[in-house]
Amino acid sequence: MVQRDEKEGEAGGETRRRSRHLRVPVTEEEGQQIEELAQQTGLSIAAYLRLVGLGHQPRSAIDSQQARELVRVNGDLGRLGGLLKLWLTDDAKLDEFKPERMTRIIRGVLEKIEANQEELRAVVKTVLRAK
Repeated sequence: MVQRDEKEGEAGGETRRRSRHLRVPVTEEEGQQIEELAQQTGLSIAAYLRLVGLGHQPRSAIDSQQARELVRVNGDLGRLGGLLKLWLTDDAKLDEFKPERMTRIIRGVLEKIEANQEELRAVVKTVLRAK
């Protein structure tokens, strides 16, 4: 396992001098699993074990990345919904479009919304599986 400096930053930039070391015997498999879990959270092994030992639940670094992706897809859905709402209102700018063309445009927007919903569902499933 990789050892880090005695001074190790915590969330919020706080730094404390840690002088006491605890020795915890683990099997090779346990050590590997702990290393993987620490990597998933973006923490050093020592910081991960410290948080878990103190009863805290470390958050996965993947969660924030997936949350940003969900926000992006949700924003796309909002913009598409806004366009659809505009087209469904009685706007004078839309009088130049023939009803057949408007139907095609609206169907196209609905298909894009459905595609974004599928993408959103896929990201949500990934987030739920990661937990």
